[in-house]
Amino acid sequence: MSVSPPTSEEELLERARFIAGLTLADLAEKFKLEIPKDTRHAKGWIGQLIELTLGATAASLAEPDFQEIGIELKTLPLSNSGKPKESTYVCTVPLTNLTGQQWETSWIKRKLQRVLWLPFEAEKKIPLAERHIGNAILWSPTQTESQQLQQDWEELMELVCLGKLEQITSHMGRYLQIRPKGANAKSLTTTLDEEGNTIQTLPRGFYLRPDFTQRIINHHYA
Repeated sequence: MSVSPPTSEEELLERARFIAGLTLADLAEKFKLEIPKDTRHAKGWIGQLIELTLGATAASLAEPDFQEIGIELKTLPLSNSGKPKESTYVCTVPLTNLTGQQWETSWIKRKLQRVLWLPFEAEKKIPLAERHIGNAILWSPTQTESQQLQQDWEELMELVCLGKLEQITSHMGRYLQIRPKGANAKSLTTTLDEEGNTIQTLPRGFYLRPDFTQRIINHHYA
């Protein structure tokens, strides 16, 4: 069973409202999917289930998840107190072909122009099948948020372009951080070091800090 992609923001929001309050088991049953028993390996599964339910089409392409209407989908695991439990992965960090990299044409800017945040219960004590979907938030960055994201990106990408990738830590960046993004230590990719030599390194990803996604939640429910 497949779900056709939404053709408007209103249609997407209506779909999101329809599943608010349902459990992951409710959604999985609709598509006859088996629910993973080990939550350590279920993070990707939850996102894929939500994508399937709402009709996302982009998969791993450098495009928003809902290509026709330019909206990215981000699931947001919350604690019992309603706080984001972790940083939110946005996209991979470019490590090759770095000449001419600009914020205005970057993949991450396209991804964050319009986002549907979909919270869900993520406390470990709640069985995966019984975790509920929350109320969706349709969001675009404010001018202030966009400027800070751009500043973070430019500062981090300057180090990448200078071959100083290994000097970047997760503490850098106010809203945006760079962290390793690989299935395991053998998932290596190619980049250049400070001397311009080709080296092997772990792939990196851009992540939004939890305090940034908390700001989005606070503003929405204010």
